[in-house]
Amino acid sequence: MSERTSPSSSERRSFLTRLSTGVTAFAAAMAGSAVTGYGQSAPAASWQPERHEKDDWLERIPGKHRMLFDTTTADGLGDALAFANNFLRTNRNEYGLQNNDIAVIMVMRHRSTGFAYNDAIWAKYGVQISKRANFVDPKTKEAPKINLLNVAKYDVELPNRGNTVDALLKQGVHLAVCSVATRGIATAVAEATGGNADNIFTELVSNLLTTNAHMVPAGIVAVNRAQEHGYTFVGS
Repeated sequence: MSERTSPSSSERRSFLTRLSTGVTAFAAAMAGSAVTGYGQSAPAASWQPERHEKDDWLERIPGKHRMLFDTTTADGLGDALAFANNFLRTNRNEYGLQNNDIAVIMVMRHRSTGFAYNDAIWAKYGVQISKRANFVDPKTKEAPKINLLNVAKYDVELPNRGNTVDALLKQGVHLAVCSVATRGIATAVAEATGGNADNIFTELVSNLLTTNAHMVPAGIVAVNRAQEHGYTFVGS
């Protein structure tokens, strides 16, 4: 029968050293897993949109509630004018709010852009605007000579159903008019008339319906920026 011997002091020290090394390696591995995402990680900072000086006007419109109507066609603009009127009227009648308690922006881009201009522009360039808007006078079936979505009463029904752009502007609505689409209209007019596109662009901008109209770099960008500034989006 063999005799059992006790481990020497050096053996005990070697064992303890290996144990300590293993514990340290395990702790390091766990720490590494936390860094690489396998363990619990610190929450990321919340996202905040960047602000730009070109968009500062969005904050200057007074109002406790904010609404954005995005329009791209004559029919869509007509619906948006009716919806915006309902929105303002209901807030007045049911909530006791005033027009300056409500911030409303109407984006006019793509085929609805031309309806941001006054009758003088339509009388001069109505053929080109009508073609780009894919819109004709429903009575004459020809290019309008006036801004028909700014007409309250007409012999035939129009997309705005009596809700004019001017009527909404008088209630404090602001327009965001697409510069890209306006440049497109100016170019089309210049090609048709032999004029200068830059000069026609300046003429269009100077004949917007109201001082509440803002030329924006692009209507689609205005849609994005307005939502980042807290405006509720309605597509039309």
